[in-house]
Amino acid sequence: MLGTKGFETRQIHVGDISAEDPFGARIPPIYASNAFRFDSLEHARRRFANEEEGQLYSRHLNPTTQVAERRIASLEGGSEAIVVASGQAAVSSVLLTLAEAGDHIVSAPSIYSGTQIQFNRALRRTGIEVEYVSDPHDPQQYRALIRPQTKALFVETIPNPKNDVVDIAAVGEIAREHGLPLVVDNTIATPVFVRPLEHGAHIVVHSASKYLAGHGAVIAGAIVDGGTFDWAGASRRYPLVTDRPGPDSPSHLERVGARRAFAAAARFTSVNDFGPAVSSFNAFLLQQGMETLSLRMERHAANAAAIARWLTGRAEVESVDYAALPGNPNHGIAQRYFDGHSGAVFSFTLKGGRPAAEAFFDSLQLISKMTNIGDVRSMALHPATTTHGGFTEEHRQRLGIGQGLIRLSIGIETLDDLLADLDQALGKATAATS
Repeated sequence: MLGTKGFETRQIHVGDISAEDPFGARIPPIYASNAFRFDSLEHARRRFANEEEGQLYSRHLNPTTQVAERRIASLEGGSEAIVVASGQAAVSSVLLTLAEAGDHIVSAPSIYSGTQIQFNRALRRTGIEVEYVSDPHDPQQYRALIRPQTKALFVETIPNPKNDVVDIAAVGEIAREHGLPLVVDNTIATPVFVRPLEHGAHIVVHSASKYLAGHGAVIAGAIVDGGTFDWAGASRRYPLVTDRPGPDSPSHLERVGARRAFAAAARFTSVNDFGPAVSSFNAFLLQQGMETLSLRMERHAANAAAIARWLTGRAEVESVDYAALPGNPNHGIAQRYFDGHSGAVFSFTLKGGRPAAEAFFDSLQLISKMTNIGDVRSMALHPATTTHGGFTEEHRQRLGIGQGLIRLSIGIETLDDLLADLDQALGKATAATS
């Protein structure tokens, strides 16, 4: 019944198990148990054989975590979700379920720096190669990189820090042509602004530490199975989804059907085997954060748009990377997918390069100097010396990460207070370079 309710209702009520609480607690409790009792030997056997769904061990299923999982799946429009220990764990668990040594992934170029490091270092060590298009808006570049060993396409809806938004449906069409699953990181847009599964994506991932939780007190990630990929008819093999683990054991596809096959495979192979379980306490905090998601995102986006417009009029600023601004090369995509918003994480470049950026950054008072994004608090970072500091200068230049670039994650504070802090810091940048 809740599936037919509005977004705001579902972000509060989906997954609620409080009615099962013997004490009448209205908020779903924290089940701080690493394992759960069985009724009998046969009960235990059925759970371990995946013949019966239910609690077994908190590494892959916990009642508190299930609340968050059902809520995220509902908001994204997916068939099932898995909550894990971090956004990095979500991405790696997805790709390690889809690919193995010798396989290949095609990715958009402008994705979170930590994901690039994971692709280029950790996945490479497993024998999985990730190759990047140079222009994410050129469909032919994706097509040119796809080969028989390719197992997935990967993009982000709103990349960080350049806000160079992606045409999800265009990449989804390429995935459809080649029979490949499209994996989309929707961390910055959130399902408030776009639901990638409605535009051709098959799997969605989140760093739930960011906007889904919203309060900066959680490390968590989420995987959402769209339930729309044809695993049985795919021209490429996805053995963890479709192959039987033993002669007397059904495959995940046979056991739960196509709509939940990927989620089941990920939960009981990659997530179970590598063990990136989220704690029940973090899952509880994530639930609490999601209850106000739509309200927060409205304020985040309104503040960000106002600050981006304000920065474009400042003499100290060379450029502003915010797709919702008229004149931005990605403005049309922002209008089409995000209703004129493009999230609240964007960058701008100061005239005066590194000295101006350093003076500006060091002078911030209200805006926190830190590496997170998606918090209710506004934050700033200098990517060239932090998140992208380990990249070569050539790589940074290809991504548009110059020494004068500052990344902002705009919070929900009073707009005038944020503008006042930015104003005084820009004044310090001018003084340092004049």
